[in-house]
Parts: sequence; structure tokens; C-alpha cells
Amino acid sequence: MITRLLVANRGEIARRVFRTCRDLGIETVAVHSDADAGMPFVRDADVAVHLPGSTPAETYLRGDLVIEAARKAGADAVHPGYGFLSENAAFAQQVIDAGLTWVGPDPSSIEKMGSKIESKKLMEAAGVPVLPSWTGEELSSGGRVASASDLGGRVASASERIETRIETPLLVKASAGGGGRGMRIVNSLDALRGEIEAAQSEAASAFGDGTVFVEPYIQSGRHIEVQVVGLGAEGGADGAIVFGDRDCSVQRRHQKVIEEAPAPALPEATRKALHEAAKVAADAIDYRGAGTVEFLYDVASDRFYFLEMNTRLQVEHPVTEAVFGVDLVALQIAVAEGRSLAGLEVGAPKGHSIEVRLYAEDPAHGYQPQSGRITRFEVPGVVSQFATTGYGIRLDSGVGAGDEIGTFYDAMLSKVIVWAPTRDQALRQLAGALAKAQLHGLRTNRDLLVNLLRDLVVTGATMDTTWLDGSDLSALGAVPGGEQAVPLSAFAAAIALAEAARLARPVQTRIPAGWRNVVSQPQETAFLVSSSSTNEPEEVAVHWYGGRSFRSADRDDVIVREAGPDSVVLEVAGVRRTFTIHSARDPVSQSVDVESSLGHVALRRKPRFVDPATQVAAGSLLAPMPGSVIALRAAVGDVVAEGQPILVMEAMKMQHTIAAPYAGTVTELAATEGQQVEAGAVLAVVVPTRSTDEPAAGEEGEDA
Repeated sequence: MITRLLVANRGEIARRVFRTCRDLGIETVAVHSDADAGMPFVRDADVAVHLPGSTPAETYLRGDLVIEAARKAGADAVHPGYGFLSENAAFAQQVIDAGLTWVGPDPSSIEKMGSKIESKKLMEAAGVPVLPSWTGEELSSGGRVASASDLGGRVASASERIETRIETPLLVKASAGGGGRGMRIVNSLDALRGEIEAAQSEAASAFGDGTVFVEPYIQSGRHIEVQVVGLGAEGGADGAIVFGDRDCSVQRRHQKVIEEAPAPALPEATRKALHEAAKVAADAIDYRGAGTVEFLYDVASDRFYFLEMNTRLQVEHPVTEAVFGVDLVALQIAVAEGRSLAGLEVGAPKGHSIEVRLYAEDPAHGYQPQSGRITRFEVPGVVSQFATTGYGIRLDSGVGAGDEIGTFYDAMLSKVIVWAPTRDQALRQLAGALAKAQLHGLRTNRDLLVNLLRDLVVTGATMDTTWLDGSDLSALGAVPGGEQAVPLSAFAAAIALAEAARLARPVQTRIPAGWRNVVSQPQETAFLVSSSSTNEPEEVAVHWYGGRSFRSADRDDVIVREAGPDSVVLEVAGVRRTFTIHSARDPVSQSVDVESSLGHVALRRKPRFVDPATQVAAGSLLAPMPGSVIALRAAVGDVVAEGQPILVMEAMKMQHTIAAPYAGTVTELAATEGQQVEAGAVLAVVVPTRSTDEPAAGEEGEDA
């Protein structure tokens, strides 16, 4: 029996495993980096061990430090969670060699499925459908090799032969990883070499292995996966247990955003065949523990193909737990302890469950990761955390109000899961809970999720893995209240701030806010709000009259029904709404968050005086988030085209290209390779190219 279990992971998944351990009476151990010292998962554990450093390479990817931490804390088992070392066969073997119980599959199973290239060969031999794939030698001569590391160097010389053998679109994929890293869509053979090199670089950085391969890209594909719990070679003739399927087709950058169980709009014959293929895949490697077999389902042909097998717990496992009434972490522990699952009965799934991934990111601007402090984190209607106890909202979150989101780890904040009797009910309930959630301090994809759950593509179950790639994200991610959300929220905020200032006076608090003996001009309150189109702050100024009652100088149809420092009730064209105002009390941030039925609007008080030190030169390219500069693509003096890469940053385990906003000349490079930069730091300056009929700076144009 396991008595004290260490989770070799962080955040939400560590807290999830701890929850099951508490139910089973198992003591828990957390390991944490410098950056994570104050995070909730550290407080949740019975014992915590510090891993010096902040980057994954210094901490959570150091298997030797994790095993040493287990020894220090007296742990007798290790659970890997997902990500980091969870699919590292060498680490699994080190845990076993150290005399600890490994809560996961045999290292040999991890190794067999660790390479997408080799796993596809294994699955093909077992009779599981796979897509054709090519490595460098195959593209040039038709031979078969295990490594594609030299593919980038062979494409140019073999381009004529490639053109006669394969057709675009193609997908370049990392053999050793997942999560969309090291993955590129190629629509032109001329671009193949460059995309392969980019994929190799990202894969090497993320997984320590730059091996990639190429396969046909199915544009109308859905991502369907099957949950299995294998019993290993000693599990008996029945083999792996299948716990239904999930649909994970709504993706951004090849990373899942919405997952649900069971998969909707799937022919029952196809569903049964998927389950059988997943069982064959698991049994082919004598799989032990919880795992997921992922397939690409081609809707047009009603055919599916093996993608990969994740030899670990999946992020989206809660939706399966909900519809089957099972604790997958408890099953992982039971298998690791050698317990029999002979009495386990798997019936038909009950109801429908949907999960969304709440990210600190800006969808309208390339899903840029966000960092900063969460000032408010409340999701209404939550009936359980880290375990499904009945119909309703489940919250699996690694963070809470007051926590700092840095740049060292993935941008996911939490998972919000709903379980309801029907799919329609689940979509409505989850969208409603997210719409009323209060998430302040940094940008999230919350509004995008709400709009996606209400979109006809999702409600009609016609989504595929490329849907978001061609969608207008500025519209899908817009505040639900539309154009009137910002001006009305800003007006309510101005009134609330005036009331707060009145109540804070040391004297004369009974004099109405904004009162004047002689009214000549309205009061003006200016805010800054991020533009959905330019990602730059825009000024929103509201004008109002105070006195015994407030009124707007900008709109005649706005009536102030109630006014206070935290709440304002406005009536607009006969419709009454309550605006709740959360104003930061510290003078530095000057942030004001407004919640109403129109949605959340984040404002910031405009400073009356501008610090000259904060001004930057025209043409400056600024760091969109904190991170490190990993590559320079241009030099001072280079003439660049619009959209041409200037440099590449890495933040939150993803690479981000900083490109020229227009054609011009690079006049300054303020960053060097390997340099850590803060958000807003000047990286480069590009001076735009002047057209022949445009006067230069300092020149006067001719009279018209």
C-alpha cells in the first residue's frame, strides 16, 4: 500500500491528485520551484520540498532532484501528473530503481509510445489505422528511416521528386512531444523546408528532441480520443478497460480549448470501432494504468486514424470521470498498488460533460500569453472542486486571487467543467457560469469561451480542429455587451469613483460628489482601455454632472437610478442594469474592473501627468509579454518587408515571432539572444519606408 505519495508536478494537476489522496488516506508531498513557493498546490500538500530555481529545466524536469525530494520527505510513491516528466521512460525507471512505486505505465510502454514515428509503425503492425508519414529519406528516395532530423537539409535538392509524390496541405509534427509544440501546417512545398526547421527548433527547445516527420493534413478532421485503463500483462485475458470517448476538436494552435464526453455527432458504428482500436493499441504494449489513445476522425470519409497514445493522465480526464462516475486517479493508484479491478463495471455514459481551459492569454492578438497578478477569481455555481459529486459546475484550478502568473510555465489557469443531463443543458450552464465569473488582474480567454459555447458551430457539433484558425477571433472574443459595454461601464466607474472620493473626504462628506455653485462645464473622467484591434490602450473619456443627482453629458438616454462607491444602477432606454465596480486602492495600478450583464470591462485611470521616461520612439517594437529572446532574424540597417520576422521570443513554453509592422529599415536592435526582457521593453526600432510623394520629417509638402 502507498502511504505517502509525491506528485512530480505543479499547479492544478498536483492539487487534483492530492484531492484523491486525501480521500484514500494517503499523505502527500509537493515539490516546488522558487516561482511556485506561494502557490496553492504547495499549501495543499502535507509536506513540501523546495527545488532551487524557477525554469522547468532547473526544477520540474530534474528527475534526480525529484527523487531526492521523495527520499527527504519519506515518500514511497511518485505520481507524474501530466507534462514535464510524465512521459519520460528514463525517469519512470529511475523511480522504480530507487525503490519507489511508480504511479504510471511500465517504462517500456512509455518508450514504445514516446516516439510518434515508432508508435505509428507499432500500431500499423497491430492493425490500428494510421496515416501515411514521411521522413527525410522517404521524401527524397522512398526509403524508410527512423530519424527526420536531416529533412530540412534535403528538401531543396529533392523538391522535384517531392512534388510528384505528395500533395499539400501537409503537417509537420514533433516525434517526441505534444501540445501543439513543434507542429506546423504547410500549404506550399516551397515553404516546407523553413517550416521543418522551425518545428525542429521548437521541438528541441520543448522536448530536448528535434526529430520531426511529415504526414497529410486532414482539414475537416475531428480530434477524438478514447480513455483506457490497462491492467498490464498480468491483467488477464480481457485486457484494457475502455471508458468511452471524448471530442477535443476545438483547438487553438493545435492545443485543446474545449473537450467533451461523450463525443457528439459520431456514428455509433464508428464509436464502437474507435473503442476496439484503442483497446487493441493498449493491449499491444501490455499497457498498465490510465492512458489515452488519440485519433483523427475524417468526417468526410467517416474514417479515423491513430495519432498517438498519451501514456499518462490527460488534462481533460474530468469529463470522462463525470459521465462514468469514476475517479481515474484512484484507478491509477489501485493499478500501481497491484489491486484487482475485476469487479469494476463500466456501463453506458450518463449525461454529458464539457470542460473548458481557462488561459491567461489574449485570443484577439495571437493568443499572446499574459502575466501578472490575479486580483479576483470567482466562478459562480461551483458544486465541487477536483472531483465530480453531482450535476453542476466543477472547478479544477491551480490559482486563486492574489496569485502571480509568471512566464516560466504554461498559461492555463484552471479548468471549468460541467456535468448535465443533456449536451444542450451542459453548454448553456457552462456558458452562463463563465459569463458571470469574475476574473480580474490580467486578460484571459473567458469571453472567447463564452462565445464559443454559444456559437452555432459548437452547439451544432460541426467543429473541426481547424475551425478557430479561420475564424474572426476579435469577434468571437468580444465582450458580450458589444459596443455599449465600454462607454456605459466607464460612466458607471466614473460615478462610483466620485462617490468613493466623497466618502473618503475627512470633512463635508454630505456635499454631493461633483457639486458646483455655478455649473459651466461637465466633469471629465478619463480611462484607458485596451483596444481589441490594435492591442494598444485607448482613451475613453466620460463627461458627467454631479450634484444631488448624477447625469451623463454624453448621452441623454442614460438615467442614474442608484449610485455608490461599489455599485451603480443605470437605466438606458428603459432597460435597467447594475454595474459592480472593483477599484484598486493602490495608486500605482489605478485599475478599475466593472462587471455587469454587458460583460467584464477592465479600465485603468488615465494619469494626469505623463512620465517622460516611459515614452518610446516611434517605430519601436515592444515585448508583448515577459520572456527571453532566443533568435535574431534581422540586423541594424536591414531593409525589411511588412510582416518580416525581426526576432523570436520564448515565453510560457511557446515561441512568438516579433515581426515588422510595415516595410522599413531596422535602425536599432535593443535585445540580444538569450536576454530576458520584461513586458513593454523596446526590442527593436523599425523606421517606415517613405513613399516617393510623401515629404520626409522636417520637409514641407507642396501646396495643393
